[in-house]
Amino acid sequence: MRFVVSSTQLLKNLQKISGVISTNTVLPILEDFLFDIDNNKLHITATDLDTTMSVSMDVDSNENFKVAIPARILLDSLKALPEQPITIAVDETTNGIEITTDNGKYKLSGENSADFPKEPTPEDVSEIRIASSILNIGISKTLFAVSSDELRPAMTGVLFQLDDNGITFVATDAHKLVKFNRNDILADNAASFIVPKKALNLLKAIVPNNDTEVSVQYNKSNAFFAFDNIQLICRLIDAKYPDYNAVIPKENPNLLAVLKDDLFSSLRRTSIFSNKTTHQVVLKMSGSELSVSAQDLDFSNEASEKLNCDYRGNAMEIGFNAKFLLEMLAALDSSEIHIELSTPNRAGIIRPSVKEENEDLLMLVMPVMLNN
Repeated sequence: MRFVVSSTQLLKNLQKISGVISTNTVLPILEDFLFDIDNNKLHITATDLDTTMSVSMDVDSNENFKVAIPARILLDSLKALPEQPITIAVDETTNGIEITTDNGKYKLSGENSADFPKEPTPEDVSEIRIASSILNIGISKTLFAVSSDELRPAMTGVLFQLDDNGITFVATDAHKLVKFNRNDILADNAASFIVPKKALNLLKAIVPNNDTEVSVQYNKSNAFFAFDNIQLICRLIDAKYPDYNAVIPKENPNLLAVLKDDLFSSLRRTSIFSNKTTHQVVLKMSGSELSVSAQDLDFSNEASEKLNCDYRGNAMEIGFNAKFLLEMLAALDSSEIHIELSTPNRAGIIRPSVKEENEDLLMLVMPVMLNN
């Protein structure tokens, strides 16, 4: 049994799904790609049991067979080959694999396809369709705020919430929270599910930033993302997401307007002098002046800068973790941002000064207790 394929095209498709393969797995078969040949169509699958990715491509063949091929050696060998047609032959008795190129032959041992985990099938699913650019933005705006605390599993993924307000992406680690809403994506029925961080990182890497339509199917246990010739299936996080609306302050009478790039640059410079544990920076606002300062009492390090701003409210001094602020500012596209504040011991809310059409983005960051 054999098929002929372009070395470059095969490599490109394998690289799209190779990120799902774990290097530390208890099952050797999970270090393989499953090749499923159906006449002139090759379907390649990779999985770590929680996330499964597959890609389809055309090949030159008139046979039907399956084989599991070790991923690392196949990828490394294809990277070392120039663009050319290659022939991959499989011995169905021994699962031995022979790759023939213009100038050489390479042999490796495959594994029985029957040992490869079965791919989850979409049963009793609901579906929405979303432009890949919107999905990409939703993931990019929220993923950095996901928690890595395995003791709170619900926070280790992004909440997808479908209701009358459209689709909302939410991520939080209890120190920062991001809520991104699109009101032009409507579902037939209200639903919510939590997608794990690894699956979203993989999606972010392959979803094009254009109008390609992505099919998102979901049930109680899995989500199925499909576009072009790629499918990603992930096991959803089985946990109740915290009531994030309860922590968003409703009354924020103090409003700071400042240029994002100016604040970002100032935070990068001053945070170098901050305490290496708390990363605390202090924002002091009054009228048209914003003071950004940091200090590390243990080493007598300190820094302060002044920026122009438009501040409306009572003069205030509030501390934040500089790392959190920098992550949030990096995820904002607006040239000017608004920071809504109430008191120095309550969360600050960051928004772009100008809303994009059909979008609403809210970022919340908890304050840090001011040094005495």
